[in-house]
Amino acid sequence: MLSKFHTFLKPTGSILLDVPSIKAFEKREEGTVYEANLMNNFWSARKYHGFHHTFKYEQEKLILDEYTIIEANRTRVFYSWLQHFSREMIENELKANAFGMNGFFSDVAGSAYSSESEVFAIVAGKTH
Repeated sequence: MLSKFHTFLKPTGSILLDVPSIKAFEKREEGTVYEANLMNNFWSARKYHGFHHTFKYEQEKLILDEYTIIEANRTRVFYSWLQHFSREMIENELKANAFGMNGFFSDVAGSAYSSESEVFAIVAGKTH
């Protein structure tokens, strides 16, 4: 995705990224939830059975939320992958894609960075 941004961005342009932090990763736990009409009918207006499985991949700092939705006439499975980053990890990703970091904040509104933030925002621009 960063290489696509680099291709389309003007030389003086910037990107703003909203990134989940390692702090958020540490708070997540593996587990399984079963619920009739999981998430208050989020997945369907009809009656269904929902299973939500959460898997953590420590080395990659990656979370997989897998949702299995079972309705009378069909079963669907959805995968939501979310990678979490430290400041150093995201700086390395940016550098590898010819971006430099121009700002580092606790949110996209520009709040001062806190190590307790579960997300952080980065403003980055092309280095060449």
